[in-house]
Amino acid sequence: MSRQTTPPIRSPHTYDAIIAGMGCAGLSLAVHLVRSAWAKDKRILLVDRERKDRNDRTWCFWEAGAGPFEDIVHRRWEKAWFHAPGYSGLKELRPYAYKMIRGIDYYRACMDVLEGHSSVEMRYGQIEQVSSTADAASVRIDGTDHHAVFAFNSILFEPPVIGRHELQLLQHFKGWVIETAADAFDTSEATLMDFRPAQQHGTTFVYVMPLTPRRALVEYTLFTPSLLAPGDYDKGLTEYIHSQLGITAYTVAEEEFGVIPMTNHRFPSRKGRVLYIGTAGGQTKPSSGYTFRFIQKHSAHIVDSLLRKGHPFERGGWKSRYDWYDSVLLHILQHRKLEGGFVFRELFRNNPPRRILKFLDDETTLPEEIRLLNSLPQWPFMKAGMWEMIQRLRR
Repeated sequence: MSRQTTPPIRSPHTYDAIIAGMGCAGLSLAVHLVRSAWAKDKRILLVDRERKDRNDRTWCFWEAGAGPFEDIVHRRWEKAWFHAPGYSGLKELRPYAYKMIRGIDYYRACMDVLEGHSSVEMRYGQIEQVSSTADAASVRIDGTDHHAVFAFNSILFEPPVIGRHELQLLQHFKGWVIETAADAFDTSEATLMDFRPAQQHGTTFVYVMPLTPRRALVEYTLFTPSLLAPGDYDKGLTEYIHSQLGITAYTVAEEEFGVIPMTNHRFPSRKGRVLYIGTAGGQTKPSSGYTFRFIQKHSAHIVDSLLRKGHPFERGGWKSRYDWYDSVLLHILQHRKLEGGFVFRELFRNNPPRRILKFLDDETTLPEEIRLLNSLPQWPFMKAGMWEMIQRLRR
């Protein structure tokens, strides 16, 4: 005679998964989860301090083919300019396209998927703590603990403590969406990197994303140890628009500002039943600051691990050599062994864009990497490479 067992009764605060933070990483993971078979008969809680209902940022990234958020791509470009002192070129990006997603479109699209899904509950309040025991993860919201089988945390409660043998630069940027009275932009061609602005602060470039013939996003970007005075960003944008774009009459329709850490600090991947995602989980590319595509790959990997293993903790493919490449370039830039504009100029002058973008996505083969690295000055990179190898052994 078989014995029947009664399923355990869930308390109101018991979930299969809690996602702390509803930014890019949290919402991406939630969408990947509910589109998978794993979410059937599951309870997922998403938590953030407030609802995302403002166009507070723009994500630009390259991608081959259609991605999971293809329907909300605001603009795309298959050709892009690269400029640096001594070299300029219009690059054919295919099979990649450079894509732009506006923050507000992303938030709305994710909410449309999640709010209509029976597995999902959303809550807004102050996230005070994310912790784990042997049996459950816990997220404290406005003084009340909510428990789950697993928790996914995208929140950096404290800035990372950069170790003695680790590197960190800040990628900081200010962007203006400008409008002109007459046609001023070719909407089929973006500017991916323009290193012609002054480099006195460190690696400095501008990118330009034409939205219409009379409207474009112009972003002034730096890789430096510290931020500039607020007026310096405006000065850099104004000078670039006047001197390089040749535009003197325009209005600023929108503006954005952001800071992204570029570091080889080893962010924790998990703690007990808590898995870290987004920048908190090391998904920001240390040498470029790009995050959006790495978040999508990480989200897909988490779902795959849940489906195959029953938990989200299976490690991804071997990335050690890419981590080392990132550390070497960070070393070069942080210690100014070579100017950033010079390094990227040699990359774009001597390699097809497909190889460079594939490399920056951590998807190249070793022979492709050798060809790419051989296009750079050998001695500075060899010294930086040996130094970073020694530091990796000390960490």
